[in-house]
Formats: sequence, C-alpha cells, structure tokens
Amino acid sequence: MSHHTALQFEDGITRFIACNDKETLSDAAYRQRVNIPLDCRDGACGTCRAYCESGSYDMPESSYIEDALEADDAARGFVLACQMRPTSDCVVKILATSQACKSGAHSHGGKIAAVERFSPSTIRFAVDMEEGAAPGFLPGQYVNVQVPGTDLTRSYSFSSAPGASRVEFVVRNVPNGRMSDYLANRASAGDAVTFLGPFGSFYLRPVVRPVLFLAGGTGIAPFLSMLRSLDASGFAYPVRLVYAVTNDIDLIGLDELERIAAAHPNFSYVTCVAAPDSAHPRKGYATAHVEPGWMHHGEVDVYLCGPPPMVDAVRAWLQETGVNPASFHYEKFTPNAGA
Repeated sequence: MSHHTALQFEDGITRFIACNDKETLSDAAYRQRVNIPLDCRDGACGTCRAYCESGSYDMPESSYIEDALEADDAARGFVLACQMRPTSDCVVKILATSQACKSGAHSHGGKIAAVERFSPSTIRFAVDMEEGAAPGFLPGQYVNVQVPGTDLTRSYSFSSAPGASRVEFVVRNVPNGRMSDYLANRASAGDAVTFLGPFGSFYLRPVVRPVLFLAGGTGIAPFLSMLRSLDASGFAYPVRLVYAVTNDIDLIGLDELERIAAAHPNFSYVTCVAAPDSAHPRKGYATAHVEPGWMHHGEVDVYLCGPPPMVDAVRAWLQETGVNPASFHYEKFTPNAGA
C-alpha cells in the first residue's frame, strides 16, 4: 500500500511522491529523486524538519531527540522527514526551495477535448491527458499552460477536481490576447497542449471549521476545483461562497454551483454584480453580501481569489470589522500581458 504525498516547496512548486507502507518520507523522496534537506537520518540533527499540513503519520517520540524537534513543535504538526512515516495521503511543507532540493515542476501533455464560450468574457476549455494520466495537484492550484505554436505561457487555475484524466480551466477572454485568440478562433479537438506545474500555495486545506469563499471574476475557477473536491468527500462544516463579478455576463458556472448546493445542505452561495446598471438583484461588492453569522466570531477559514483591488478591499474590510479569521488564504490575479 502506498500514500500520495504532496511536497510543498518554498518557491510555490509542488511535487507529488508515493510513500510505501512504513517508508519514511525522506526515503520515499530520495527514491523518487527529490533531494529534500537531510543529514543524520537518525532524528538527531533537525536538518530535515518540515511541516505536515494535512494527513496522518507515525513518528514515535522515541525516534528523535528534543534538540532536533521540541515537543511543542511536534504537537503543532512539525515533523522530521527522516522519521515520519505517512499513514495516509499527506501535504508536507518542505522548508527549502525546489531548486535546492534538485527538483522542479512536472511537465504534462494532453489534447484539447472541448472549448466552450461560457460568455463573451469567459472561456472554458478541457484537456484529456496523455494516456489518461491524471496530473497531481491540490484543489486551488494553477499551472503554466503553453500557448500552442509559441514559447509563451499563461497561468491558469484548475477548475476541475484532482484525480481526473480530463482537466478543465475557466479563463478570461482577453481581446486580442494570444491564448484567448487561440481558444476563441483556432482551437480544435485533438490539438496538443502542454503545461508545467502545479504551482501555488492557494489550495484547500483540511476543512476543520466553517469556511468562507470569496471569488471575483474568473477567480471562481479554483473554487470550482475546491467545491468539486468537497462534493466528492462531503461538506463536514458549513461552506459559504460569495461570487462577485463586474457585469451580468461575467457570471458563469451557476448550474454547477446550484447542483452542488442542491446535493449538500452545508453549502450555499450568493452572487453579486458591481455594475450600477446591472439587472441582478444583488449589486455592489462581495463584502456587502457576507452575512455576519458566516464569520463565526473568527472561527472561520477565509479563502479569497480575485483581482488585486478586490483582494486589497477584502483585507481592509477584515481590519475594519475587527474579525480575525482562524486562517486567511488569498491569491491575486491579473490578466497576463497579451493574454
């Protein structure tokens, strides 16, 4: 039996490795040519200190000394890779860059399966991976997709859940953009596509309390990935989504949101549109439509993905309300130049 472990490096690159039953994390990493920091291998030096963000593992106190890992840190989730033996799938933060560990992002290849204009401003495209190989990623992460026929790349978040051999992306249709022009006018089923990744520290952590998602524009894409993952595993705690756009035509994927909401009472969402001339019943910005009870007096995890002005506005709003969420994860995005 093996367990999938995501190694999160300080430079935002994620590598997935398989840990065999009773195999230490360091042995598994080196077996798969990922040279994470390591020295004594005996739990005595602390060189391989890392942080387990999710998952279960065995690491008896008798296997290392306190000089290498203090008891308080071990209780908070810090581990020694040379002694940690995963007993489930895990996410582990490595306290080094991927370059220092002589590793890097994986290159993936596939073929265009479908291209759909959700609206004049938004395009969805799907890629069937080569030989049905599902790329490893954490829900919410992104990859750098190469624009076919060029050396240019564009960064797009997965909107599909991990584990599928067909991956999906929801992207902004930028007028005269290189990738936008390809997708809107020239893409055909069967076209070859390559991308590098995954990247990013914006991903869904274990849900251990209520969650608030705030999405702006095509920032809905990583949340679709997160929600599809939760749709499969279940919503143990309330999850609320506020989805804000500039114009009515920018609202997309509502059928999928409605499907998930109908299947899971612990999930609900609202949409709002900023344009004053909008016909939408809820106007204004996302923060105006957050119910006070959704903040749970700070016992909430907040995730935010949107353009820089939205991210800055939400951060200011949190300060004004005086609510300090248990955790706050955000990602700013801007259209690539010449997207």
